Parts: sequence; structure tokens; C-alpha cells
Amino acid sequence: MAITLRSRREIELMKKAGEVVADVLLKLKESAVAGVTTAELNRIAEDMSVKAGAEMLFKGVTNPYGYNPFPAAVCTSINQQVVHGIPSDKIKLQDGDILSVDFGVRLAGYCGDAALTVAVGKIDPKKQRLMDVTAEMLDIAIENSRVGERWSRIAKKMQDAARLAGFSVVTEFVGHGIGTQMHEDPKVPNYVSRDLLNHDIILQEGLVIAVEPMVNMGTSRVVTLKDGWTVATKDGKPSAHFEHTIAVTKNGCEVLTIK
Repeated sequence: MAITLRSRREIELMKKAGEVVADVLLKLKESAVAGVTTAELNRIAEDMSVKAGAEMLFKGVTNPYGYNPFPAAVCTSINQQVVHGIPSDKIKLQDGDILSVDFGVRLAGYCGDAALTVAVGKIDPKKQRLMDVTAEMLDIAIENSRVGERWSRIAKKMQDAARLAGFSVVTEFVGHGIGTQMHEDPKVPNYVSRDLLNHDIILQEGLVIAVEPMVNMGTSRVVTLKDGWTVATKDGKPSAHFEHTIAVTKNGCEVLTIK
């Protein structure tokens, strides 16, 4: 792995990008009401990005198969959709939905990336519990990230929180390093694997990572839909997704995608 540690100056620049991300996600959370289309949410994100002078990270990215560039600034994934949902004028939010929104920008050469899952109207208590536990896992990562800590220890605490609630952690998608590019080393899993134990990440001052637990109500298995982007749960049960860009500092951890 070629991990790049960031200076205080670089972290401050990433924080500026993160503030744009935070502003957009807050606006999208407020706007995610029944009857609104996911394309409308994307237009809000694009307009705000342009006004902020920020480059939209997701728009135009090719998928893993090398074709079909992503057409939007945000990923909008509803209910059983885990991640990479494509906004559409044909998709209207409905009361009882949960919506995962993932968004990132580059500003002055540095990136910010975050995600959240929001309730549309009144939702099933099980969906609320799923959202709460996934958000709690992100909080666990933030609270435990400090210089010298092993990521495997944090990942275990995150995974244990999901398992204790009867949920499963998605293993096909993980967090990542972030800086001048959206995806940099290291890969940051939300679960413990043999590979992680053999190649553990020792947190160092200046390490900046995007931590993004994705948690399913049922099986951890996922499938990619025919559009080549949208990932959904194999069993059709709901999924939740939360993410922050965080920096490891001498005093612990600083969340960069928050205001």
C-alpha cells in the first residue's frame, strides 16, 4: 500500500471540501420528502456544487466494467438498494422509504466524501433500528480512531455492533483513503478478515480515510442490477449507509465532512 499522510494545511483544504459535502447532504436530507424524485435531489446537489466552485467526484466515473459513466453527482439508493443508485425523474420517494445518499466533491485539489441514510416520512421501526445501528458503527470508528490504534480492533467493534443487532455488514464494499483523489490507499473495511489481520492498518497522524459502513437487515450478499451501477441486497431486505471523511490527528480524530 502507498499510504499518503496529509499535512495540517492539506487537512484544512480537505475540510473546506468536506464543508461543501456537509452543506449538500443537509439540504438533500431536508428535501427528501414523499413525492420528490431522486433526479430533483441530484439537481440540487449539482447546483450547489457549481455555486461552491467544486468538482463533482462521482459524475462521469466509469463503472468497474469500464463503461456506462455514472450520470449524476449523487448516488441515491432506496430501501433494498445498498449503494450506487442512479437518480431518475421516474423514481419518486414514497412515505416509508429509506434513502441512502452518497456525495463527494473536489475543491482546490482536495476531496471530501460522505453519505447518510434518511427516513422519508414515517418508517418501519426495524428500518429505523437499521439506520441507528449503521450510524452507531460510524460513531464507533470516529470515537476509537487515534494514533497507534490498529484498524482491525476498530473494525471488530463496528462488526460486533451490527451482529449484536441481528444485522450483517456488507463485505463487497469498504471505505478508503482519500486526498487529492477520491479513492486512495488504504482500503478500510468495516469488518475483520484474514487479509486485514495479516495487513493491518496502524493509524498514524495525518492519515485521512473515508469510513463508510453499509449494513443489511438480512444477508450480507448483494447483486448489481442491469444498469451496471445499482447494488441491491440479494434477499431484497433494506440496507443503510453512513460515511464521513475523517483525519487522524495527534489529539484523536477530526471529522472533515461536518460543519
